[in-house]
Amino acid sequence: MTTCQVTFEITGSLLAGEVFAICGNCSALGNWNPQDAVVLHPEELSSYQIWRASVELPRGVPVQYRYFKGYFLEPKFLNETGIMKAVAKCAEELQNHLINIFYKFQISVKSIVKLTLEGLEKDDEEECQDKMLSTVPQKMANTVEFSLISNDDYKCRHTQPECGYALQPDRWLEYTIQTMEPDNLELIFDFFEEDLSEKVVQDDVLPGHVGSACLLSSTIAELGKSAGILTLAIMSRNPRKTIGKVIVDYIIIRPIQGYACDMQASYAKYWKPRTTLDVGHRGAGNSTTTTRLAKVQENTIASLRSAASHGAAFVEFDVHLSKDYVPIVYHDLTCCMAMKKKLDTEPLELFEIAVKELTFDQLQLLKLAHVTALKVKDHNASFKEEEDSAFETQPFPSLQRVLESVSEDVGFNIEVKWISQQRDGQWDGNLSTYFDMNTYLDIILKTVLINAGKRRVVFSSFHADICTMIRHKQNKYPVLFLTQGESKLYPELMDLRSRTTPIAINFAQFENLLGINVNSEDLLRNPAFITRAITKGLVIFSWGDDVNDPDNRKKLREYGVHGLIYDRIYDSNPEQPNVFQVEQLEQLEHLKKELPDLKSSLCPPVSQIRCIAPCKCDHHYLDEKAVDNLKSVQMQKT
Repeated sequence: MTTCQVTFEITGSLLAGEVFAICGNCSALGNWNPQDAVVLHPEELSSYQIWRASVELPRGVPVQYRYFKGYFLEPKFLNETGIMKAVAKCAEELQNHLINIFYKFQISVKSIVKLTLEGLEKDDEEECQDKMLSTVPQKMANTVEFSLISNDDYKCRHTQPECGYALQPDRWLEYTIQTMEPDNLELIFDFFEEDLSEKVVQDDVLPGHVGSACLLSSTIAELGKSAGILTLAIMSRNPRKTIGKVIVDYIIIRPIQGYACDMQASYAKYWKPRTTLDVGHRGAGNSTTTTRLAKVQENTIASLRSAASHGAAFVEFDVHLSKDYVPIVYHDLTCCMAMKKKLDTEPLELFEIAVKELTFDQLQLLKLAHVTALKVKDHNASFKEEEDSAFETQPFPSLQRVLESVSEDVGFNIEVKWISQQRDGQWDGNLSTYFDMNTYLDIILKTVLINAGKRRVVFSSFHADICTMIRHKQNKYPVLFLTQGESKLYPELMDLRSRTTPIAINFAQFENLLGINVNSEDLLRNPAFITRAITKGLVIFSWGDDVNDPDNRKKLREYGVHGLIYDRIYDSNPEQPNVFQVEQLEQLEHLKKELPDLKSSLCPPVSQIRCIAPCKCDHHYLDEKAVDNLKSVQMQKT
């Protein structure tokens, strides 16, 4: 097969240690594997910098590609063609081996905190290697970034002021560390008086310095947890004594174990403009706690199919794990288990039990009911309907079974469950401990990534850290941050990021999420939140009992909400195809009309090859055209 040389070109700026690279659907471009991507090399110009790479591509073969930013996690030499023989982290947070550590702080007094990151000192051999590798891209260094989120604004991952940041009760302060050596870090927290004009320690080079706290990352490693809370002593410098304490809330984000993401498709920030989408809540609707119960048991295959047959573009359902780590579809974190009595005439005795304490087989075989059964006098009635039902209406289907049993034309809005703490200290389901967060998400994400096929998938969660981890662990599917906002119906949560819609908007921007999913109660009271989210480039869904009212749905559609999650979609829509199926039918009809006019297929001239304008996530896409006498492809960063 003959080839021709193609030069790829991009303008832009990079941080220290970063590189631009290109990945595509042929072997010369790495077959979508970022480890085999082609690195672009800089060419200095007077006003801006161009990065170029020339690649031999097969003539007449369709080419797709993406640009991305990355850096070497280990120092590697480049071969003559510039192939990146190292793991790269791209703009979509594609990761192998890279560890992200997030720290959040609580302190009882007003003060300013500054973080200094220390690492192991290099020995003579390492310094010698650094000199030898000075001419090639270097291994990624430990980095620390600082972020602030409040109702009014956010500052995303930047350097801290000389004396740090003031800790405030209405502002979220977060430190993010990216490292290849998570066990070999030393973090020094220096605390200052809020009024730096007063010297607390006389003749100190740091005016207002009160004391310091030290955290060794090995301490976290010894705990073996993905998330947790540590209490550190704050020590004064002169004299050396304990003067207070600081609570450090941390999460560690690790790559998905046993699965490698690639660069072929990424919808993390993609949303095609359409009319407002109908989303079936728990499938055909809430069948346990709302005023008007759905006819089909919620979160079952039958319920999901029912919503799909009535035109739902997406179906929303809840996922968590059984005791033996099987992803199951069920809303509540607890359920009721019946104790068998010797005499059938005796009423059943019910016990509330956490779903995570039962294996998948037990969830299928035991007599289980929703926790609302505790409030019903006739406990036997709570189980009779379940016993007589077919498998499609049985609760606790596996996530894999759901992916296999519901039409691929129907999108899935998968809410990932996790325990949340209310501001009064109470935990969901009275569960203060849960699974390891990395292990938990790896199992759920791998199930979807392996089995979803071409299905549209959107993840969501009320837990902000879960949203952050999903966004960092994979680059294929988008994430919506679920928030109840300011509500009269639901108790306020402990996490500041979950308390108001404005701070949820800023959090979604800060974490580069697709958007937010907001309680309709807050949106109907404050429609300006919708405009604010849309103007900031976010997708906005809405959920809640108010959405079940057709008049409220009409208002929210007029306000521009992208998706409405509501119960009993069959009450509003007859059996009909959804918007995606209608689009497919229209495309087929258009193709049939154009088919008689199609001429023999020929390689297009160079003028027909075009690049679509780059999107904000630094991914650029070349139309699937054949390369024929193409000399150069240019792309300018925006």
